[in-house]
Amino acid sequence: MLVVAGTHGNERNAPWLLQHWRRHPPSLAAAGLSLELVLGNPAAYARNQRYLERDLNRCFQPAVLADLRVGGPELEQARRLLAQHGPRGGRPCTVVFDLHSTTSAMGNSLVLYGRRPADLALAAALQARLGLPIYLHEADDSQTGFLVERWPCGLVIEVGPVPQGVIQAPICRQTQLGLEAALAVLAEARLGRLRLPRQLVIHRHLGSLDLPRGEDGTPLACLHPQRQHRDWHPMLPGDPLFLDPAGRTLCYEPPAALAAAPAAAVVPVFVNEAAYGEKGIALSLTRREELDLQPSWGEALLALAAPLAPAGPL
Repeated sequence: MLVVAGTHGNERNAPWLLQHWRRHPPSLAAAGLSLELVLGNPAAYARNQRYLERDLNRCFQPAVLADLRVGGPELEQARRLLAQHGPRGGRPCTVVFDLHSTTSAMGNSLVLYGRRPADLALAAALQARLGLPIYLHEADDSQTGFLVERWPCGLVIEVGPVPQGVIQAPICRQTQLGLEAALAVLAEARLGRLRLPRQLVIHRHLGSLDLPRGEDGTPLACLHPQRQHRDWHPMLPGDPLFLDPAGRTLCYEPPAALAAAPAAAVVPVFVNEAAYGEKGIALSLTRREELDLQPSWGEALLALAAPLAPAGPL
């Protein structure tokens, strides 16, 4: 099993925990699983920057990784991680947890990319244990190449809000609890004792919205105070969304792609995430859905977990 912290170099909480776990291996030994603990982007971490040239968590597109004519520090680091700990690497791992923090008020939450059965089973078991909300990111061609997609099973544990470059005890505690619960689920699965709920509640990605901008890219409005720190809270057409410098409120109007859909509320996530401004994202829109658990999900996770090695030296 692979645990990655510091995929973004200015997210300091999980790397701080990583240092502790390396010095005190019993901190994560309760589940009895063998772990590889890795700092995702050491060069960016040393500079307290999100990345040096490109976002490491968008560098894992197979076609780009295979094209050795394309280089740069983050792409080379992505190749190293796969060579060392990918499914066919020197110290291969089957399951990966990518630990992140965010400036948005996401609380302790999970992020899934697509609907791989083992991922869904793992998320369902974690949701049953801790009640964590789940953001299912899929069908977005503008956001691809995520780290966890290159392992047979994996998910992101995302905790916030916390400023970039800052370590806060509650964020570290929630990260530790989330990882401990995930390890406990995998330990149960390895022993054939996996317990899954009947349903999984997800928030499915619908698209993203940017701030209103002028022709030169300058923001014409900021997020409305009534929307700030309201991740996971429903939003209806006509609700306040942005505020311009003159104090005028700009209300939410569904994008054309959603206008024909039923008038159910959307649920914003990653609201005003500091790192997403460069990506043209002020918030992402989701819709709450309940998925009936499929037997194939648990079977897929059990098949992956059964060969997991018991704990050895970290």
